[in-house]
Amino acid sequence: MTDDHERLRRQVRDFAEAEVAPRVPHMESSAAVERELSALIARQGWIGATIDPAYGGMGADHLAKTLIIEELSRVSGAMGAMTQASQLGAAKIIHFGTEEQKRTWLPAIAAGECLPTIAVTEPESGGHVLGMHSTARREGNEYVLNGRKVFVGNSHIGHLHGIVVRTRPGSKGLSAFLVEADRPGLSLTPYRPAMGLRGFSFGELVLDRVRVPATNLLGDEGDGLAVAYSSSILYGRPNLTAVALGLHQAIVDETLREVRERHRYGKPLADLPTIRHKIGLMQHRLMTARLTAYHAVHLLDHGRPCDTELINAKYHNVEAALDSARTAMEIHGAAGLHTDRPLERLVRDAFHVYAPAGTGDIQLHRLAEAALGTSHRPWSQRLAHLTRRRDPEGLDTAVPR
Repeated sequence: MTDDHERLRRQVRDFAEAEVAPRVPHMESSAAVERELSALIARQGWIGATIDPAYGGMGADHLAKTLIIEELSRVSGAMGAMTQASQLGAAKIIHFGTEEQKRTWLPAIAAGECLPTIAVTEPESGGHVLGMHSTARREGNEYVLNGRKVFVGNSHIGHLHGIVVRTRPGSKGLSAFLVEADRPGLSLTPYRPAMGLRGFSFGELVLDRVRVPATNLLGDEGDGLAVAYSSSILYGRPNLTAVALGLHQAIVDETLREVRERHRYGKPLADLPTIRHKIGLMQHRLMTARLTAYHAVHLLDHGRPCDTELINAKYHNVEAALDSARTAMEIHGAAGLHTDRPLERLVRDAFHVYAPAGTGDIQLHRLAEAALGTSHRPWSQRLAHLTRRRDPEGLDTAVPR
């Protein structure tokens, strides 16, 4: 952690407490997509955290990106999720975009004028990317896209969708396209409020003969699997790790407040040995979770192969947050069930981080592959050459600071 990192943390925390926290009750009661606050956060420049300054971005590292998401999620999991989803949407252009695509879209993203998304998951295939059925067919200088995508983060506020579809059979038959939200034939199903993350939209896109120019192809035909996997592994997993970490910190903060203020037997709950044991357990989980999160992105920032560490960080942070949520509910008792208590919202939000970028079962499957030596070449190693630079000390650094 550098002084710049600490200053960034304070900046985001001050903003979150001043601008985000007062809006949380309305987001919870309305259960509607929070457009105004999302736009305000985007205008802070944080969506462009890892975008090169040459395109108007912060030029920050993945640790800085983690801090941004963590601090926003500590106050609102929904707005942390909104921020990470668009940062994830920018990744595909950073790594696979042509120079023209980068000049067109990255400055707008960095300025908060464009919220990008990435759309991969389909109703029938779920996390099985190769099982998707949405298609793109070339017609002259255009491609025609058809199909459906679900659980698209920022679906209802996104301006530019990165959509992975099938252009031919087989594992090399997926391709990715940039599709503007106002393209004829692209529509959204009505927004459906979910259990948690109220204010954040993750909905369904419908593609009905959507025509896009061939210049909207990301990379080459057949690069769709690489776009999907690399974005998920290098951005999706650490981003969701940061959301879980922010929620975990909020759960611990709220529980500490409760045990200090609430009295039993004439003393604060914090004086009871059984409560202290539970608090110690929560603190242990949080400290370990933060270490796995920061360590993984530190390796990523230095161009080291770290797919396994990113997978482990996502799995551990989600599980630890959920475990601490249960412990916190045990400490709060029936009081934790009231909807006017922050804990009730935090528990609901924590469950939303389990499935995206791979469920816990998928993370364990990938960790087993690494242990058995059957995993493929790490995406963090494959794409390191695209972002690595030499810093003055001669160390390889993945993202310019």
